[in-house]
Amino acid sequence: MALENSVFHSRPEPLSLPLDGERGGGVGDGPDHQGTKGDSSVLLPTATSTTAAPNPGVLNPTEELGHVVTTETEPSPVEAGAEAEDGPPLAKVKRSFQSKLAERELNANTQQPKKIRVVEKERGRFGWGRKRRKRQRYVEKNGRCNVSHGNMRETYRYLTDIFTTLVDLNWRCSLFVFVMAYAVTWLFFGAIWYLIAYLRGDLDHLEDEQWTPCVNNVNGFISAFLFSIETETTIGYGHRVITDQCPVGTILLLLQAILGSMVNAFMVGCMFVKISQPNKRAETLVFSKHAVISLRDDKMCLMFRVGDLRSSHIVGANMRAKLIKSKQTQEGEFIPLDQTDISVGFETGDDRLFLVSPLVISHEIDPPSAFWDMSQGQLEKEDFEIVVILEGMVEATGMTCQARSSYLAEEVLWGHRFSPMMSLAEGFFDIDYGAFHHTFEVDTPSCSARELSLAAARREAHLYWSISSRLDEEPTLANQASKQPDSSSANGKGGTVPTFVLGSITGIQEQSGLGELNGSVAIDQSESEA
Repeated sequence: MALENSVFHSRPEPLSLPLDGERGGGVGDGPDHQGTKGDSSVLLPTATSTTAAPNPGVLNPTEELGHVVTTETEPSPVEAGAEAEDGPPLAKVKRSFQSKLAERELNANTQQPKKIRVVEKERGRFGWGRKRRKRQRYVEKNGRCNVSHGNMRETYRYLTDIFTTLVDLNWRCSLFVFVMAYAVTWLFFGAIWYLIAYLRGDLDHLEDEQWTPCVNNVNGFISAFLFSIETETTIGYGHRVITDQCPVGTILLLLQAILGSMVNAFMVGCMFVKISQPNKRAETLVFSKHAVISLRDDKMCLMFRVGDLRSSHIVGANMRAKLIKSKQTQEGEFIPLDQTDISVGFETGDDRLFLVSPLVISHEIDPPSAFWDMSQGQLEKEDFEIVVILEGMVEATGMTCQARSSYLAEEVLWGHRFSPMMSLAEGFFDIDYGAFHHTFEVDTPSCSARELSLAAARREAHLYWSISSRLDEEPTLANQASKQPDSSSANGKGGTVPTFVLGSITGIQEQSGLGELNGSVAIDQSESEA
């Protein structure tokens, strides 16, 4: 609708709200209150005082929009001149109609109750909604078993095998025991040498040249301690020596020499075994970060990759795999961490590896397998752990080594295959370990191995019945040919003519072999004489 008597500037001017009486044809009879048909707004008279009652015919902004603080804008020079020409100044609404609508919407939004934020469930790798806690690993990726033994009351059993106990200690405790073993023996025998010198009176005759002490030049505890160190370590500086006038010292010297040799052998052996532990060799035996499930020779297989980073090989490498999963028996017994063997070629000997280059270990998902009924959707919901164990003998030391790793259900990729990492170079095979953990997607059915096997069986059965139906047509043609006169019978010569009889499905007692189930064609050979 066009607006009359209005002036538009670059900045929008405040518009007046329409009167309630305008809908009924106007308010008042005076010329100031008569509105034209084309006017879209009516100017209000200026209030004489701030306490004056509002005009009942005027829409009060404070009643409509609430108590909103407004700012009055100064009139432009054009508006001031227009007001001076028309007569007394008129009051206008402080804000534009659009700004009031915006404020009304803002107040409505602030008064709305807060929406409850719904936490969306975590989406799995294949889009299914899931929300489950992260499974606690039974075996860490580095091979450490995440098991803590507590409430053990028979701790004396550790002392029965003190050597293994010392070897199993961490390096901090091992070094502490190593130092304390030598320090205690030196201090112990040093105290005994000092006690012998004190009891014999050697310390009272230090300046007496006629006195023969047990040990020369031992004048205190420090000198006795130094003599103990020289005796046990067989240093022998020559300044402190034992004399032949002290039989007790001679016996003590023999005891310290024997005990010192035992301490040396024990502690040096512990440190040597701890340094040369075969589990350090396992640090260079690596497993792939993920296991994959895909088709191999038209069979579903679970595969993972293993490699050796050293040029010295593992002799007699053997691979094993275990499935760790909680289950409940038919009697109601709950087994928290049940271990099930996963065949990786034990029957065929494929579990014995020649680990010169990285190998992909494959587990065929057959009916005895624990993954026989597991599909792509069920894999996302399962909660299990696959523990893989590689055992072998270190070629350099001859010690048995074991490397372990594990794969959770989230770390098994369905429909993936490992990337090749071997290439033929000039005179040798080049192994690119940068692609050791890399996989790529391949076309793999999302059904379980059981469903895949049933589908293959249906295809074979359909092919078998189609061939049988074709064989049923051949005896009919043979019967038609047998009705024609035979030239051999006309000449009076005897012979044997095969007669084909259309077979039918009979009872199990009358049929044997494959004909019991499918009703195949039976062929009778009958002899006829001319």
